[in-house]
Amino acid sequence: MKNIDDMIEKAEELQSKGLVTGQIADELNVSRETITWLLTRAKKDSKSPAPKDISVDWSMVGKDSCRLRYISNILADMTMESACETDSEIDTIVGIGLSGVPLASHIADDLDKELAIFHGTTKQNEDKRVPGTVSRNFGEVTGKNCVVVDDVITSGTTITEVINQLRDFGANPVVVTVIIDKKGSEKISDVPVKSMVRIVRVD
Repeated sequence: MKNIDDMIEKAEELQSKGLVTGQIADELNVSRETITWLLTRAKKDSKSPAPKDISVDWSMVGKDSCRLRYISNILADMTMESACETDSEIDTIVGIGLSGVPLASHIADDLDKELAIFHGTTKQNEDKRVPGTVSRNFGEVTGKNCVVVDDVITSGTTITEVINQLRDFGANPVVVTVIIDKKGSEKISDVPVKSMVRIVRVD
């Protein structure tokens, strides 16, 4: 995205296609608060300053399967490093839909592990988030040591939700692996975070 007007236009387009705030945020790799601000600004309802956020466009990787494979190889290596550091076995790689799935698929292949997919919610009440779930069409997570894979951590809300859901299923999340961590997290919900790029704000 070149500027705020481009982001507003894209957010409105995605909303018109039926995506909810969280899905638009995931698609544009910004926080839900930023999407709410963009959509209210589009309606001229917002005089408030923009939230502090950074938009991440990794489409130069995502649109090329070879580049995606290279990035996934790095993430797989980081995953194994974390498993060794924490003396944890890995059973299942959990990709967060949508953007985490291709990365998780490659990582599962690299590490010869099962692949599970976490679907975020398709419905959202703005007052209360409806949790997503693990797909029954892929690998099992119950009783398994799991690696959570996504593209970008923005606020950490989605990762926290996935970790909590996995624990509810009786799984043990052992590491979170992402391309970019905008939150600058060492851990989320007591699970170590490994990222290729960690953004640290200097205010």
